[in-house]
Amino acid sequence: MTHRRTLSRILVVVLVATLSVTSLPTGSVSAAGPIELSEIGRYYGSGAEIAAFDASSNRMYVTGGGSVQVVDLSDPTQPERVGDLPYDATSVAVKNGIVAIAVPSADEAKPKGSVVLIDPAAPDRPKVIRVGVLPDMITFTPDGTKVLTADEAEPGDLYDAEGTVSVIDLTNGVARAKPITLYFRQFNPLRDELRSAGLRLFPGKRLSQDLEPEYVAVSPDSQSAYVTLQENNALAVVDLSVPVVTAILPLGTKDHSLAGNALDPSDRDGGINITNWPVHGLFMPDAIAAFSVAGLTYLATANEGDSRGENERIQDVALDPAAFPDAAFLQERENLGRLSISTNDGDLDGDGDFDALYSYGARSFTIWDAAGNRVFDSGDQLEQLTAALTPDLFNANDGSTSAFDTRSDDKGPEPEAVTVGEVDGTPYLFVGLERAGGGVLVYDLANPAAPAFVQYVRSDADIAPEGLVFVPAAESPTGLPLLLVANEVSFTVAIYEIRMGS
Repeated sequence: MTHRRTLSRILVVVLVATLSVTSLPTGSVSAAGPIELSEIGRYYGSGAEIAAFDASSNRMYVTGGGSVQVVDLSDPTQPERVGDLPYDATSVAVKNGIVAIAVPSADEAKPKGSVVLIDPAAPDRPKVIRVGVLPDMITFTPDGTKVLTADEAEPGDLYDAEGTVSVIDLTNGVARAKPITLYFRQFNPLRDELRSAGLRLFPGKRLSQDLEPEYVAVSPDSQSAYVTLQENNALAVVDLSVPVVTAILPLGTKDHSLAGNALDPSDRDGGINITNWPVHGLFMPDAIAAFSVAGLTYLATANEGDSRGENERIQDVALDPAAFPDAAFLQERENLGRLSISTNDGDLDGDGDFDALYSYGARSFTIWDAAGNRVFDSGDQLEQLTAALTPDLFNANDGSTSAFDTRSDDKGPEPEAVTVGEVDGTPYLFVGLERAGGGVLVYDLANPAAPAFVQYVRSDADIAPEGLVFVPAAESPTGLPLLLVANEVSFTVAIYEIRMGS
């Protein structure tokens, strides 16, 4: 293994030198590029999962702790909690002063969830609209005419509901808002065809029952929506003019044996060892953002990965001797033995052993075009960068140096959140890491086929980013763009101001 470890450390040095950054102490900010983020404030909440910002009132809305917290951000350096909305919400969004809150049902016998719409013209008369089962994410279209929810419908104790996407039309105002729930039933006859194309499905389920919508992004022209189907390793496309789900796009896998796609797969290898291995990474994106460059729509995904409990460690499964003649070596715990893989995938000939190995998440972010074609993937950059910039927190759990390397056998740094914002005419990508010390990586998206790393920002006080909100300069109380980072474990929202680099 000595040659593997030496190679991985050389790759870290080369990458860091190429990106013109240096190794910095834990909690510091990397060298600045065309823009520079600096933390100017922090909100300590009773929970902090998803945040939204209303420019008309300078208020931030934060889910977590059993309510939606209302926070005055007139002075972002001193955020002040001014109230609570009594909803145990999964997500919140704001547009034109209208607050939209996704609320799952507490009664599994009546599983459909709700969207609560609060109109600034009638704040004491919220409109409650029934949507699909377990609305897990909510967003407005950019033009403000529709609200969309990803209704995940995770299997419950009583039954397994169908995943859906709900579209609420606001054209005639909140009082006359009308919902349409979109199902995936039209794809049931195409189950075998889509599975052959790479759609990840489980036995014993109808396709429409198997799909679990996770997150929604809307194209800048408000005409199309793109929905991550995380456990199914796919995207769904929605034509919002109808509306109808028009396509399911399987995303394929990432070959970790190729140069630039290395990973550290073991928490028992004595340190940071980012190396190529014969493993395929299932992208399985969580958050997704849509943006436009030169009139073309692109999508950015955070490839977190997720299982339904079908995971096993490589050391505990049988490997096909023809596919893996070095099985004993691979299954050592300091090599691949500890890595968690899917038992739903990989037994290609049905004989009970594994002909290929599929791990959860790609430990990366990816840029796709509107047809689901891969334009760029960050490869092993996230692990390489965190190894170089915050080595004491490499693949750590919950921002603790005592948990160094403990997530390497699972999903590594776990890219969880993404958003895109434009600064001085240039689009920038912000990627939140749930593990590895948390924080946000910033990339210049002027060329979507070659995003350029700009900065990595984090603080020891902020653990596990779950939601990111970009506030453009024209809507910011400071007159400069802001990035709001809701951190699920620390119950904090970090407030970053964005300036042009010096």
